[in-house]
Parts: sequence; structure tokens; C-alpha cells
Amino acid sequence: MTYRIKLELFEGPLDLLLYLVKKDHLNIYDIPISTITEQYLSYLELMKILDLGIAGEFLVMAATLMQIKSKMLLPPDENVQEEEESGDPREELVKQLLEYERFKEVAQELRKRETDQREVYRRPQLDQKELPEAPAAYFEASIFDLITAFSKALEETPKDLFYSVIKEEFTIEDKVHQILHRLLINSSIRLTELFSEAKNKLEIIVTFLSVLELIRLKEIVARQAEAFGEIDIVRNQQNIIPDGAETEEGSEQG
Repeated sequence: MTYRIKLELFEGPLDLLLYLVKKDHLNIYDIPISTITEQYLSYLELMKILDLGIAGEFLVMAATLMQIKSKMLLPPDENVQEEEESGDPREELVKQLLEYERFKEVAQELRKRETDQREVYRRPQLDQKELPEAPAAYFEASIFDLITAFSKALEETPKDLFYSVIKEEFTIEDKVHQILHRLLINSSIRLTELFSEAKNKLEIIVTFLSVLELIRLKEIVARQAEAFGEIDIVRNQQNIIPDGAETEEGSEQG
């Protein structure tokens, strides 16, 4: 894979750790450091395979996790002073996670208030009988949700699949056009559906990178109805020109 992609939507290492803790319903005050380190490193390995340009802070956190893990596995050193022996090696990490979680909650609340403020000056509401049914609530999937779905698709692909009759080439550009064309026909596509249609692991990788590229270009949004649920791909409505808008703009300029 020579295609390299840099994402603006990348979260940091603390986001990944919080994601892993919540995904497996772990106790943040008693993190199983061996398990969390193994999962963290596996996600980093996937990022390296996809050539996503991992920031140095991810590697620093990996080193920190491995250091904590080694401290908890090694027997206590009798030569170390008693004050240095006391305390949980995970204490500082847990403190960082809790502070970062609170920061994210405050940021989310501020975004919600900003959204609510935009709704203050609106046209008068229609009669209750004329009101359309409220759409289902969705929220944007994180990069780690996407990587989880990608990893699962790779694991479920049979290793003995072999195509010797026709050699198929898959490119990011072609997949991008295919996905956008399908979204002209269907309002949404399930990410697992895109992966299940792939003929081999190479096509899965190209499909995944195409989805990331479309997200980066703000052409699509990856959304979920619930935390860690299925991911749906939809067009980014803010990037779609309404019918007739281009014509009206041209007439005004003329």
C-alpha cells in the first residue's frame, strides 16, 4: 500500500484508552494493565499497517503502559525505599484518564449548548398534527470504532480465499466513486455491508481507506445509533448543494 492518508479526526492516546476501557466495561479505577496494554498495542499495529501516520504521543503512551505493566509484574525490590514502594503504578494514568474524561464531558456540554442556541430563533412551529416524526438520534462514530469494525472484518475473512482466474486491482479512487455512487441510490450504507462485499483482505483495506478519505474530505459521516453499535455511512448534508441552488447562484451572478 503506497497510499498515505492523514486524518484530522484522529483522537489522541487518552481517547483510545478511554475507548478501550468503556468498550469492555472495565473499572477505570482498577484497570487490568496487561489486557489494556495488549489491546492498545494491537490498535497501534493496525494504524501502522494502514499507514495512518501515528503521532509520537501514541508511542509515548505505549511506552508508559509497558513500563507500568513491567512494574506490576516484577517482584518488589527490597533495596527500594519504603516511600517509593507505596502507591499503585497506575495511579497517575488513572488520574489523567479521569481528568480527560471530565474535560470531554464539559466540551460535549458546551457543544450541546451551542447547538441549542442555534435553535432559539426559528420559524413558528407547525400545528402538532402537522409535525413530522422526529428522526432517530445518531452520533458520529470515532476513528477507533471504525478501526474496530475494520479489524473484525479482517478476522472474519477466510484465509483460504484464492482467486487465480481473474486478477482484480482495487484503488482508493475507484472505491471512493463507488461509495459515493451508492449513496446517491441509498441514503445510508452499513459499514459491515461494504466489508462483507469485499473479495479479499486487500479489498477490505482499500475500502476502509476510502471511507477514511471520504470522511477527511467531509463527503460522508460515519454514525452510530448507540455506543459501540453498528456503523452507518451517510452523506454529509452540509456538503451537499440543494437542487437548484447552483442555478440560482449562476443567475444572480449573471
